[in-house]
Amino acid sequence: MNNLFLAMYVKLQSLTNREEGQDLVEYALLIALVALAAITGVNKVASAITTVFSNISASLS
Repeated sequence: MNNLFLAMYVKLQSLTNREEGQDLVEYALLIALVALAAITGVNKVASAITTVFSNISASLS
């Protein structure tokens, strides 16, 4: 029974010490940050365009 726990502990340690997935996580975080910035920028541009068209509509009325 102790050998089973020891084997599971060693396997868990080897999984936590591997560095293969770190690049993928870093790229995913970078893409999420870029997407958040793009969404924020698009929302600001959309509100600015709405304001411009509202002003044009008001001046034509």
